[in-house]
Amino acid sequence: MTTDMIREHIRGLDPYQPIIPLKVLSEQMGQPIENLIKLDANENPYGMPPSAQKRLAELRYGHIYPDPESRQIRQKLAEVLHIPFQNILVGAGADELIDLIARLTMNPGDKIIDCPPTFGFYVAVAQINNLSYIPINRHMDFSLNVDKIKRAVENGAKLIFLANPNNPDGSIIPEKTLEMLLDLPLLVVIDEAYIEFAPPHTSFIQEVLNRDNLIVLRTFSKWGGLAGLRLGYGVFPEPIAQQIFKIKQPYNVSEAASEAGLGALEDLELLSQRLNLIIAERQRLFNALLQFNWLSSYPTHANFILCRVIGRDAHKLKADLAHKGILIRYFNKPGLEDHIRISVGKPEHTDRLIAALKEVEL
Repeated sequence: MTTDMIREHIRGLDPYQPIIPLKVLSEQMGQPIENLIKLDANENPYGMPPSAQKRLAELRYGHIYPDPESRQIRQKLAEVLHIPFQNILVGAGADELIDLIARLTMNPGDKIIDCPPTFGFYVAVAQINNLSYIPINRHMDFSLNVDKIKRAVENGAKLIFLANPNNPDGSIIPEKTLEMLLDLPLLVVIDEAYIEFAPPHTSFIQEVLNRDNLIVLRTFSKWGGLAGLRLGYGVFPEPIAQQIFKIKQPYNVSEAASEAGLGALEDLELLSQRLNLIIAERQRLFNALLQFNWLSSYPTHANFILCRVIGRDAHKLKADLAHKGILIRYFNKPGLEDHIRISVGKPEHTDRLIAALKEVEL
C-alpha cells in the first residue's frame, strides 16, 4: 500500500505527542520504575482508590462484551451529580468524547475555534476531522480574547473547546465570560478535567440542563486515579446524547474501566481527602519554587504548576531532572517558549524535586 491511498489531509498531519509510558522510560533511562518520580502527566500520585482495586480484582465477566450503553455507571453518575441519566455519556477517556463531538457536529471544512496555549488534543481532533482550525491566542495572562472569539463566530465558527481550568497553566475562565460565550450561536464544550482541584470555583455541569449549546466533560483520570483505565464522561443536551450513540464504537468502555469507575464513586470520601492533600501540596510546592529566581510560576487551580524558565535552557533542565529520576513536562511553542510544567505529587516528591533543583542550580 502506498501513501497515495491515505486521505490527503491525514498525510501532512503532525501526530499528537502523548507522554512516554513509565515502563518505556524506565527501560530507556536504565532506572527501576520505583526510582522514578513521575510529575509530567498530571496523574493522581495516590493511585487507584481501594474500592476500584477491589472491583478489578473481583472482575468476573471480562470474557463478556460490556454494556454498550454503560448503564450502570451512568446511573451512578446520575445519582452523584443529580443529573438525569439520559444526559450522561461515558467514553474511553474524555478524549474519545472530544473526538465524537467533533465528528457528530462538524462537516469537513467547518470552522472550529481553539484558544492556545491549551490542551493539544483539540487541534489534533480538528486536523483529523479535516476542520477549518481557527486559533485565537490567549492573552499573556492566559485569559480568553473574547472579542476575537465573537468575530470568529460572526464569520461562521460553530464549535469551541475550552479547558477550565486550562491546561497547561491552571487558570479559571470567569463565569461571566462563559455566560457571554454561551449566548453566542456557538456550541461550547467545557472540558473540566481539573475542576475538582479548583474549589470554590463553580462547575458548569448543571447549566447543561438549561442550555442547548453546552456540553461539559469530566474524567476519572485526575481526581479519580484511573488514568490507566481510560474513563471519562460528559453531560450533554439530550438530543446530542441520543445522536452520539449512532457513531460511537459499540463497546467503547471496557468492563474493567466501568468497574473501576464504580469503585471510585464508592470511595468519594477518600478521594475528597486525597484532593485536599494535593491542593495543600500544590501550595507548598508553589511556595518552595519561589526560592528559585530563574523560575517564574503561574497561579494555578489544577494539580500542576506551569513555570517559565528564565536565563537558562528549559530543555536541559528537563533532561537534568530526568537524569535524577524526576520527570517533568517541557514546552517550547508559541506562548510557552522555555516553559516547564510540574505535576503536584506527594510531599516526598516535592522534597526530592526541590533538592534536585538546588543541585542543578549550582
